[in-house]
Amino acid sequence: MTELWVVIAIAIVLLVTVIAIYNGIISRANAAERAWANVITQERQKNKIIPHLEDVVKDYKAFEQSTLTQVTELRSALQGLDANKIDTAQLEKTEARTGQLLKSLNITVENYPELKASESYQKLMKEITDQQDNIGAAIRIFNQNVEDFNNGIETFPNSWVNGLLNKKVKIKTFSDSEAQEGFDYKPNF
Repeated sequence: MTELWVVIAIAIVLLVTVIAIYNGIISRANAAERAWANVITQERQKNKIIPHLEDVVKDYKAFEQSTLTQVTELRSALQGLDANKIDTAQLEKTEARTGQLLKSLNITVENYPELKASESYQKLMKEITDQQDNIGAAIRIFNQNVEDFNNGIETFPNSWVNGLLNKKVKIKTFSDSEAQEGFDYKPNF
């Protein structure tokens, strides 16, 4: 009778082990899928933000270019004034230009208190860098989950359970062929 209990106990242990392995494979597969979804989410976020940032920077650049043109014209007009010759008409034109430029600057500064293209470019570059860092982190997490999944279906006895029940196939990790071209070294696996 004790032999029967030993056989039953072994069968129960094997069944529990098979169930645990099966569930582990499913969990790792789901983790890899979720990690890939996170990569896509980060990429989508970047693709939504970057065009808006580019538009803002273009607007700021156009404003600053316009302002620079007006300032250059004003400087030329001021240089056109002769200290030895009184020309009230020229002075009137110059003053009108100065007034228009100041009025334009005041209105714009009220609407856009931080108009400085270089800052906008720096913010744009920081945002792009942050988005790329987030994508890189998501890809690293994805690749780690893929490694865990692949190990989970290829190691023994998991490979048996997978072959009999799950039939999951190995997932390829993300790789960047452009980045790989920068290395002379190629691992031999």
